[in-house]
Order: sequence, then structure tokens, then C-alpha cells
Amino acid sequence: QVQLVESGGGLVQTGGSLRLSCAASGRDVMGWYRQAPGKQRELVAAFTIGGATNYADAVKGRFTISTDTTKNTVYLQMNSLKPEDTAIYYCNYVRYPLTWGQGTQVTVSS
Repeated sequence: QVQLVESGGGLVQTGGSLRLSCAASGRDVMGWYRQAPGKQRELVAAFTIGGATNYADAVKGRFTISTDTTKNTVYLQMNSLKPEDTAIYYCNYVRYPLTWGQGTQVTVSS
């Protein structure tokens, strides 16, 4: 069973930055999701089949999804973090998702 492993989360102050990483095999387009306490999991950034990127309105201009194919790794660069970005962040394939990993906690203090 292939597992997804996210890393790079932590505690930062408002306005800070973090870069999340996810080991991915390239079997499908990848996305980053997040789930805040008491809320449903939501897609925040993803690649499209054509190689473009899509972002949730709440993170546009602040988050950037990228990939290093030599390392089979997908990143989420998060800048200008806000307290409302606090959540557990997950990576997964968009069209053919695997079992969810444990995610990585991102906490933004005000």
C-alpha cells in the first residue's frame, strides 16, 4: 500500500512562511488539501492535467504548488500566513486519491 507522507508543518507567526513537502510517485496530478478543526477537508492547490495550477481563492497569491520530478516530491510554499490557514495539510492525488496520510500540522499564531 502506497503511503503519502507530508512534512514541513510547524508553528509560525502571522505573516510567516512554511514549505510543505510530499513524496509522490507521479501516478496522477497532485493536490494539497487542508482540514481545519470542525471543518471539512478542502483543496487549496493542485496541478491540472495540462500542467497548470489552481488555487483556492483564500490562498491565491500566497501559496505556490510546485514539483521536483527528480525527487518525486511536491511542495507547497506558503507565504504571508494567516491564523485562518491553521489546519492539518494533506497531499493526495486529485483524480485517483489514495488513503489519506497523517498530514502535517500548520499553526499560525496571531
